[in-house]
Amino acid sequence: MKKPKFFRSILLIAIPAIPIILFSYLQNPLTAQTSSVHLTMGNPSNAGSSYSNRLLNKPQYAVSYNCFRGTPNWVSWQLNRSWLGSAPRQDDFRADTTIPSDCYRVTSSDYTGSGFDRGHMAPSADRTNTVANNSATFLMTNIIPQAPDNNQGVWASLESYCRDLVVNQGKELYIISGSYGTGGTGSNGTRTTIANGRVTVPARTWKVIVVLNAVNSGVNSVSTGTRVIAVDIPNTQGVRNASWRNYRVTVDTLESRTGYNFLSNVPVSTQSVIESRIDNL
Repeated sequence: MKKPKFFRSILLIAIPAIPIILFSYLQNPLTAQTSSVHLTMGNPSNAGSSYSNRLLNKPQYAVSYNCFRGTPNWVSWQLNRSWLGSAPRQDDFRADTTIPSDCYRVTSSDYTGSGFDRGHMAPSADRTNTVANNSATFLMTNIIPQAPDNNQGVWASLESYCRDLVVNQGKELYIISGSYGTGGTGSNGTRTTIANGRVTVPARTWKVIVVLNAVNSGVNSVSTGTRVIAVDIPNTQGVRNASWRNYRVTVDTLESRTGYNFLSNVPVSTQSVIESRIDNL
């Protein structure tokens, strides 16, 4: 039977911080929450109220936020035609004041001169039905330091492909996106952190995409034949013109690398099939 994965975010923190993490964990036990449509496929890290794994349940997407890293562990969202429209890109990057005051609130200027893009996890172009929904994607809790070639090239190509599935084929997608590891290479070279150490630069960016044929059919429509795309891409320069298809992996592989349990709301017998194969379309 599929076992839940331990949180990789804890493993990545320096040893001196472990007592703090354990105290936070004991004081704020994590509780799975699945009330959001964006968590239809599951809560990959059982995010709750922990300092390193805090659940932010927003109308536009769900986030597991890591105050130690200054970035989301993952962001999860539903994508169908109802989320798309003609609202313009707001470009109003800003701190997220919904996170606790003892958690550093990353600002847009923290990325200035870093050589890394303010990389969206839930893309701006996936939320164009209203100005408010587009604006929500510019909260810094939805942003990671992303190498420009990754963000503007291979990553953007996959984002566009996802929207094409929705617009031209009428699919509904459930997408989970995040990063792991420490140390990426931007336009100014390799860095492990930016913002005076407050924001960790990840080594890899990843995404899991569940492709459904019917809108609002939910987890019950996931079968052993359901298409699932998983990618694991280096957060470096030099991948601008690469194909995202070159970075496809199994969900099982991504779970072993991140420590997360993806698609946990899907029956285990179905998970075992769809998580063990690499997408080939």
